[in-house]
Amino acid sequence: MPTTTGRCFGDGNPLYAEYHDTEWGVPVRGDTELLERFCLEAFQSGLAWITILRKRPAFRTAFAGFDPAVVAAFDDDDVERLLGDAGIVRNRAKIEASIANARAVLALWEDGRTLTDLVWSHAPEHRVRTPRAVTFAEVPATTPESAALAKELKRSGFRFIGPTTAYAAMQACGLVDDHLAGCPTVSA
Repeated sequence: MPTTTGRCFGDGNPLYAEYHDTEWGVPVRGDTELLERFCLEAFQSGLAWITILRKRPAFRTAFAGFDPAVVAAFDDDDVERLLGDAGIVRNRAKIEASIANARAVLALWEDGRTLTDLVWSHAPEHRVRTPRAVTFAEVPATTPESAALAKELKRSGFRFIGPTTAYAAMQACGLVDDHLAGCPTVSA
């Protein structure tokens, strides 16, 4: 249900409102940017998204701007460094998955592919559901496209990704536009 400002979410916190207004549902291309989004979606699992938004600057510093080549070279010492960094979510499985995901991006590059092409090959034919949902209860948690994307990412070496996380990333990266009816940021 839209909030008092008409936003479908994000009122009550300027950081969350800015994310809603300028990022969520906006198409993202670029392997570094997509790696960041997929890693942050994995870190968010089980937590509130605002927690990740608050920690995003620290994540970007800790993970070298999510540069795939740099993160792929992280070793056990880096894992321990990250586990000691109070500015990020200190979860070994999620940290190790982020490193594995960066290595998977490099493997894609070695095969002449990009994460951008892989991800966007799973975009649905129509970005916007017609009619638009009025409440988030009407928005699916997974779709056949998110299941296929998660499967291909796993096959490519990505970890900590399933159909639900893949769909959340598809929303965040603009493969789908799930802003609710009446939201002022609805795309044309």
